[in-house]
Amino acid sequence: MKTNDLFRLEGKFALVTGGAKGIGAAISEMFAARGARVCILDTDAEAGEARVQSIRNSGGIAAFHLCDQADASSVRRVVESLVRDGETPDILVNNAAVSHIGTVETTSEADMDRLLNVNIKGVYNVLHAVLPLMKERGGVVLNMASIAGTVGLRERFAYSTTKGAILTMTLSVAKDYLDYGIRCNSISPARVHTPFVDGYLKQHYPGRESEMFEKLSKTQPVGRMAKPGEIAALALYLCSDEASFITGCDYPIDGGFRTLNT
Repeated sequence: MKTNDLFRLEGKFALVTGGAKGIGAAISEMFAARGARVCILDTDAEAGEARVQSIRNSGGIAAFHLCDQADASSVRRVVESLVRDGETPDILVNNAAVSHIGTVETTSEADMDRLLNVNIKGVYNVLHAVLPLMKERGGVVLNMASIAGTVGLRERFAYSTTKGAILTMTLSVAKDYLDYGIRCNSISPARVHTPFVDGYLKQHYPGRESEMFEKLSKTQPVGRMAKPGEIAALALYLCSDEASFITGCDYPIDGGFRTLNT
């Protein structure tokens, strides 16, 4: 096999939730560049359409559907429309999530409900709609977890709770759907430089953005945040046929955060 033939996704239909921005955008772009037909699900229509246009401008195939994964009926409508169009997902990337900063005391009931509805029930909604379709011919599910699911982080109570759930959901799906030829893995990034990070720094540290960016970057032993494309490269491998022997695993991509911090 030629090196250029590795990690190709021709003939694959990939569904990427939260695929309009950040890590999801990098995954959508990379999958399309490797031959997949990419369908982006997102709540941001403007960003979603812009991402699709970017992919098409580069010669890729992509479509966008407005979808709120916390709303089961919204997910069902999108999946039913895909079925009507003759599309069955070969790859599902559960990337969409929301964040929150706070301890158990400073996390309001409303914020807790929001994170549970989007990050846990939302992933359930998508899995519930897509897995029955995948059972006919197999497929790959990749869930976006986080080091917050396995490491104690300050003021991340609700977020860590939801990402811990993603890890166990990954194991359950991997076990339950093994006989259907469906693989399920997860990725656990540390801090990744996305527009969310820039927005957070601008909101909470106006005038000190550069200083705080440097401080946050150095919490990773390698001395910087990850780039979205680095997460996307790992996602590409795990969703490719070259990873066909891998299921029920979580992959930290954290610059040594979990093992080298002292």
